[in-house]
Amino acid sequence: MTIDFGRVITAMVTPFDTDGNVHYAEAEKLAAHLADNGSDGIVVCGTTGESPTLSWDEEYQLFQVVQKAVAGKAKVIAGTGSNSTSEAIEATQKAAKLGVDASLQVVPYYNKPPQLGIYGHFEAIAKACDLPMMLYNIPGRTGQALEPETIAKLAQVSGIVAIKESTGNIDIASQIRSLTPPEFKIYAGDDSLTLPMLAIGGSGVVSVASHLVGNEIQQMIAAFESGQNQLATQLHIKMLPLFKGLFFAPNPMPIKAALKLQGWKVGGLRLPMCELPPESLPQLQQLLQQQGLI
Repeated sequence: MTIDFGRVITAMVTPFDTDGNVHYAEAEKLAAHLADNGSDGIVVCGTTGESPTLSWDEEYQLFQVVQKAVAGKAKVIAGTGSNSTSEAIEATQKAAKLGVDASLQVVPYYNKPPQLGIYGHFEAIAKACDLPMMLYNIPGRTGQALEPETIAKLAQVSGIVAIKESTGNIDIASQIRSLTPPEFKIYAGDDSLTLPMLAIGGSGVVSVASHLVGNEIQQMIAAFESGQNQLATQLHIKMLPLFKGLFFAPNPMPIKAALKLQGWKVGGLRLPMCELPPESLPQLQQLLQQQGLI
């Protein structure tokens, strides 16, 4: 099972209306904009999309809305992970029936399973669901890491084709690359590590900043792949303040505030997340102005 996710995959925010309901019309509009501005793929209902506070019914409807918006332009990767294996299987099977292109499966959170349990979790989902899978390794949020040796074993399981590597550790990414076949795709889970990850065999990035600079990230990756390393570095350095600045508060608080400053009707966040405090907005506004984004 193979799939070309492309270079830049946007982990899309979930817009809400003034009553806190999912704003499906704005989600459709935003997804179409992303597909037209550098996104080869879109993760729907990932962490940036506030998946912990969405109902499954809301998620299934979002999958369909985004599919319609980006048909023929970008891949749709459904965030159907769970810390319950049976729940993840059920959600992924339903997403597959809706026609999404792949699923994003996060390491089970809170349970803190051992590596054997994590392997069994992902293997069970892959065997039960005829849908390409991207693993998601983010121990800072899940409380448990997916070790490189376990990733290497999972890369041999049919249907498991990629990983979003969000440990923030290039050495770990290098270990993964050394233990997995070339066709297994490694994506940076941190915008600021996109260029370094390319240097050790990464395929691209699952990005937050691509909401704002998708075309520029594409340009940076293309420059690197064509041997224009100096240009790639210049673009990386130019965008680095944005890459870091969008995480001065827990994601997706800053990116939602940034989109609102651009005029997008993405609304607030669902508790226990909250909007940026007013005193933080000038800092974000200045950053966007410096980058020419507002």
